[in-house]
Amino acid sequence: MTDPSKNDRVEPHPILPAYYDGREQRRAFVRDLFDEAAPHYDRLNEVFSFGTGARYRRECLVRAGLHPGLRVVDIAVGTGLVAREAVAITGKEGDIIGVDVSAGMLAVARSKLGIHLIQGAAEQLPLADSTMDFLTMGYALRHVSDLRSAFGEFHRVLRPGGIALVLEIGRPTNRLSRALVTSYLGGLVPFLSRWTAGRNVTGKLMHYYWDTIKYCIAPDAIMDAMRESGFVDTSCTTELDVFRSYRCQKAADTAVSAPPRSTVG
Repeated sequence: MTDPSKNDRVEPHPILPAYYDGREQRRAFVRDLFDEAAPHYDRLNEVFSFGTGARYRRECLVRAGLHPGLRVVDIAVGTGLVAREAVAITGKEGDIIGVDVSAGMLAVARSKLGIHLIQGAAEQLPLADSTMDFLTMGYALRHVSDLRSAFGEFHRVLRPGGIALVLEIGRPTNRLSRALVTSYLGGLVPFLSRWTAGRNVTGKLMHYYWDTIKYCIAPDAIMDAMRESGFVDTSCTTELDVFRSYRCQKAADTAVSAPPRSTVG
């Protein structure tokens, strides 16, 4: 898939010069950051997930329509936290594929799961057209370079009628919850991460995480990019004013696509 022009690009957040110099350096920065943090990532997740973890992931997968018999690809599989819940639902590791740009993350996932793992980026998936029934991405949409390219690839690899589920952390809209989350994710979590893992890179990762959350584009803009990539029935469900679950579907008959509609809840 060709990279769109700058004018067509939809970035999840502006360039963050505190971490990289420009657009061309972003992917390498993200890959290297997660390579370094991979051995500590599961412990970090316990700190910043508010205790939701596996239960929340599994509930979202089931609610979105995952069930046994579906072929699943987990984009930005990381250490396999979402993929593990997908395996628990489908019952077959052979039905799950994980894709990630970080070799370090893939190494950790490989030590925990027997699924097929591939190194690759969301914007250029190493998968054939119309081969997957269900696609997931857990808390990594903020790290892609262009939403239209990523969603275009998601649409390409899904079979007609296939479902994409994107889990994210969003900047709270309520003033009180925004203040609480800012203090927690923007201050306490980076401090605890450095103390828990004992490495500066983990604190850097958490600071970067919070900045990508703070400056991330609005849910409506994300769903617009989904629809522009050909998806229908787009929706966004928010829990605790922080956790967002985006769901969309490839039209069952791609020759005659249904009119797009979207909901935010």
